[in-house]
Amino acid sequence: MDLNKRNLYKLLGLVAFGVLLNFSLQHYEVLKSGLGWIIGLLAPFLLGAATAFILNTPMRFLERTLFGERKKTLPARKNRPGRAELFYESFRRKMARPLSLALTLALVAGVIFVVIFLIVPELANTFQLMAAALPGFYAQVQEWLSALSGQYPEAAEFLKNLQLDWQALLQSAVNFVRSSGIFSSVFGAATSVVSGLVDFFIGVVFAVYLLMQKEKLGLQCRKVLYAFLPKARVDRLVEIARLSSDTFSRFLSGQCLEAMILGTMFFIAMTILRFPYALLIGVLVAFTALIPIFGAFIGCIVGAFLILMVDPVKALWFVVLFLVLQQLEGNLIYPKVVGNSVGLPSIWVLAAVSIGGSMMGVVGMLVFIPLCSVLYTLLREATNRRLRQRNLKVQ
Repeated sequence: MDLNKRNLYKLLGLVAFGVLLNFSLQHYEVLKSGLGWIIGLLAPFLLGAATAFILNTPMRFLERTLFGERKKTLPARKNRPGRAELFYESFRRKMARPLSLALTLALVAGVIFVVIFLIVPELANTFQLMAAALPGFYAQVQEWLSALSGQYPEAAEFLKNLQLDWQALLQSAVNFVRSSGIFSSVFGAATSVVSGLVDFFIGVVFAVYLLMQKEKLGLQCRKVLYAFLPKARVDRLVEIARLSSDTFSRFLSGQCLEAMILGTMFFIAMTILRFPYALLIGVLVAFTALIPIFGAFIGCIVGAFLILMVDPVKALWFVVLFLVLQQLEGNLIYPKVVGNSVGLPSIWVLAAVSIGGSMMGVVGMLVFIPLCSVLYTLLREATNRRLRQRNLKVQ
């Protein structure tokens, strides 16, 4: 190999990568703990960035729909508007972003409030029905035990003569609670909840700042990249960033559309079959279906629990209905709707959901579909470019 300047840099890079990889393998636990500490420190800002990215799609839609596109240049002098029109245009430009963001936050909070307002009262009524049914259930248990004692008198005599030292049992329970560290666990859980709420508040505030100044922040990032990296490489990075942003935005839109389709299917099917809580369960399934493929199972559990207190037989049939609609949605509707929105074939959508869910859980399901779409697009472009360079046509 010719040891020119370019090859020497490549060789030094390979050596540095090997040294870094060897160090990482030898100090894996230290690096893992350090990485966890850094992620925990940056958690509010990462949460804020993710929230800003999610809210950017509806905010951008509202901004374009209600206020139109921003005009970067003024019209010709003879066609320029008067002072009143210029003042109105300036006011519209300044207020477009804050009003769009406020409407977006209000819409998201309204959807969450409607879901909670519909679900929580029904769950409270269900628990009240359970509490009212407990005395009858207790009487049935007593009758069953009486009949059982008549059939097995030896067991009844044994239970009658059984003597329990309740004071000793209570003392043992107290000692177990003290030694098991339950109090410290409860305190740690309460601390985690408070810390999570603080991180959430910081993340929301950070997301608002990002959305209000996203063009300025984007310009600053591009300036830094162009100042320290080659222009061709920065152009490619900007192109990939735009592709990723568009893909993730289309994925969010497709996910919301798919959730609405699934919720509507449940509402129509339950209305036709005369199931109770058709509208409530349809809304709940649509809301939980925002989690790809498996999110609707949460709605199924809550819906079956609600129907169970009204009619246990219909609760069983509801589970059967859910399995049928879930298979139809997961294997036909979801890959088509979401796959078409992100430009990813249906088979790779299922593969992305399965791999992402096994690696990172719910977050992996949400991230891997658009991520695989970006990689699929880049690989397709690179493959077509290489084929053109080699003058090959594969059919």
